[in-house]
Parts: sequence; C-alpha cells; structure tokens
Amino acid sequence: MTTGDRRRFAVILAAGDGKRMKSDRPKVLCEVLFKPMIRWVEDACRAAGVEEICIVEGDQSELLRQAVSPACTFYRQAQRRGTGHAVRMAAEALAGGGDVVVLNGDSPFIDAQTINAAYRQHREEQNAVTVVTAHIAAPFGYGRILRDSAGAVTGIVEEKDADTEQKRITEINSGAYWFDAVFLAGALERITANNAQGEYYLTDVLGIALTDGLRAGGYTAPDSNVTLGANDRRALKTLNEIARQREIDRHLDEGVDIPCDDGVVIGKGVTIGHDTLILPGTILLGNTKIGAHCVIGPNSYLVDSTVGNGTRVNASYMTNAFVGENSTIGPFAQMRPNTSLGNGVKIGDFVEIKNSTIGDKTSVAHLTYIGDSDVGSQCNFGCGVVTANYDGCHKYRTVIGDRAFIGCNTNIIPPVQIGEGAYTAAGTTVDEDVPAGALAIGRVRQQVREEWAAKNINFKGGKK
Repeated sequence: MTTGDRRRFAVILAAGDGKRMKSDRPKVLCEVLFKPMIRWVEDACRAAGVEEICIVEGDQSELLRQAVSPACTFYRQAQRRGTGHAVRMAAEALAGGGDVVVLNGDSPFIDAQTINAAYRQHREEQNAVTVVTAHIAAPFGYGRILRDSAGAVTGIVEEKDADTEQKRITEINSGAYWFDAVFLAGALERITANNAQGEYYLTDVLGIALTDGLRAGGYTAPDSNVTLGANDRRALKTLNEIARQREIDRHLDEGVDIPCDDGVVIGKGVTIGHDTLILPGTILLGNTKIGAHCVIGPNSYLVDSTVGNGTRVNASYMTNAFVGENSTIGPFAQMRPNTSLGNGVKIGDFVEIKNSTIGDKTSVAHLTYIGDSDVGSQCNFGCGVVTANYDGCHKYRTVIGDRAFIGCNTNIIPPVQIGEGAYTAAGTTVDEDVPAGALAIGRVRQQVREEWAAKNINFKGGKK
C-alpha cells in the first residue's frame, strides 16, 4: 500500500521452530483462540491497511504457507542467526524503498491501531527507526528503552547489560519497529555477530542510525499486551487466557449475559445479540453469529454457524449450519455442514442432521438421522427415523412435503418423495414415492404362534 507517494509494507519474522513448544510445527502456528499466532499478526497488518506482507520462513514452509494468505511473499532463513539476519533475508523487498514495519510472528496482540499510530509518529518525526515500546510493571528480562531529555530514543539496553539505574526503567522494547527501508537495507549490511551468541541483532540497527546522525523514535503503545509473545506452552496458555477474557469482556459490554465463564471460549469473529445467555462449557468459533434473546449451552460447540433470535442450543454441536428463530436444539444433537433449519423447529436428543433443509415448526424429537434431505414445514418425525442416503457409491436426496408424519423406526431409502400430509407407519421401510395424503405401510405382517416358547425354550436354563 502507499500513503501519498510513500510505500508501506511489512516483514513478519516467522522462522522459529517449535522446539521449546515441544511441537512438530513452526512456533508461529501455535494457536491463540484457535487461530495461528502469525495469522493474528497478518490480520493486524491488513486491518492497518498494510497489504504488502513479506514473511521470513524457516523449515516446514508448506505448513506456514497454508496458515496465511496466499498473497504474502516468502523469504527463507535457512540458518537461525538472529533477528537482524532474518530481516536481511528480505533484502529484495527492502530495496524497493518506502517504510517497513518489522513484526514478530509470535506476538499476536499487535493491532492495527498500534501499527498506524507508530507509523504516524515515524513520519511526523522523520525517523530512520521507530521502536514500539510499552510500560510494564515488571520489566525483568526485557530490553529497556533509553531516551534523552527531548524524548528521542538513544538506545536499547538488554537486561544482562543494564546497570542498577537502567533496570528501574519500565519502558521496554516490544520487538516491533518501523524503519525507513533504504536505511534498514544498508544498516543490515553493517551489523556484526560479535557477541556471545554469534548472532546478528536487529536492535543494533538503532545504534547505527544514531551514529549516522539520524533520528530514532519510540512510540509507546497504550496496551502493554502488544509486547507479549510465546516461547513455550506456559506463555501460550497466558496468551490464550488474555485473549479469551478480552472477548468475554467485549460481549459483556455489548449486552450479552455470561453469568459464569467457566469453559467459555469465544473467537474474535463471533457476533452475539443482546440479552443472549451463554452458559458454561460453550465454545463459539469462526464466523458464528448468534441472535438476541438466545440461550447457548451449557456444553455447546458452534463453528461458522448462525442462530436466529430466541433460539436455544443445549449441549449440542453445530458446524457450518443455520437455525432460524425460536427453535430448540438438543440436548446431544449434531447439526453438520449445510444444514438449514427454519423457525420454530424442534430438534431433540441424539438427532443428527447433515446437508438438509428443515421447514418451519417441524419436530424431530429424538434418535433420528436426516441426511441429504429437503423436509417441509410442520412435519413430525417419530423416534428412530433414518434416511439411508448412501449406498456405498452414491448419495441420494429425500424430499418430504409439508405436514408429513414419519412414524417411529421408519427407514427411508432415497431417492424418494413423501408427499404433503402423507404418513408412514411405524417400522416401515420406504423405498417408493408416497403420494400426498397417503399412508405407507411397509413391514412384515405380524404372526403369533401359540405355545411356541414352551415348546422351544427350556426355562430351567438353555435351549433344548
């Protein structure tokens, strides 16, 4: 993207492996609220209007590329030789000039507001480098920001190198920076690995800027969480706890009732209407949309699903499904992908519906499977109904008209149509169309054999 005639782009550092995470995947693919950390960083860049994104990758690049937008450009860091070395891998991008924001792929709480506010300061002060900083109460372990009397940044001192006075400083380096790209490209060629770790540090670029008489600035983020990253599972758990509570607080502020948040996890993309009650053990993820005056939970799991106003979902699963208003789902029901339920629908316990539409005020009370079907309004399903939609090679659809009554333990063998107001008797196997208003009976006629038990069963134990 350009601002005026000035190019803006991002370099995200993502070459770290998962050793300390004890993971087979790159560290940046560990998830916060079920989304990879690097995707949080990419999304923040795009929300800030920074559309040109370069990612410095390490091993397992295929997994990394699957987790981010295909529009990203990738540069490989074959050897891990420090942050300065990582950015140097993207030298081709830096050569195009403009301003570049360098971010860590494992710092998910960087946000668009911070990126843009830091950039404004970067341009207004005409800085060669602008460090994103934050004040924290316990800065132990972090690099401290040194400033002169005018507020310009004069250095970053690491914990191990800080003296007693410097250790009292609470302003720390977040690891996020804006750079003039041309300056950065030249400075990266000048940094050395003359340190105990034998690595090239990006922080050394700041000293080069000051030596060259250029200005270095520091933007202090109002939210210190932008500094947080994760190097192990304990830190990842902390990030998840922070993100989870943020989302819960956001929905509380918007009029959602969460009286006890035990086990409640709500993803960033979820919307919930006012006066909806979220009960313990409920997980809402993806592009899920919940209406007003609903009750969700306890122990419900919804992904990329829509729930209309006034609907209750109790101890049930919904994935890529839609349910209208004033309906009830569960307990112990599963709405699989491409399920669409109308208004006033009742789905009871141990019911599974897949790739089907169910009309308004239809009742499927218990122990039923409906797959690949189009069901009308005001129908009633007895216990134990099954649509046998798959013959081992192909799947077929069932069509059921309005006000049909499907008796207990009916097996429906599609492709068939059951007409409006038609009935199927309990225990019937339907493998032919049923006309509107008709009764289908497809079961063996009952036979009663008198005294059969006495002649065939030894009641003192065992058969004859």
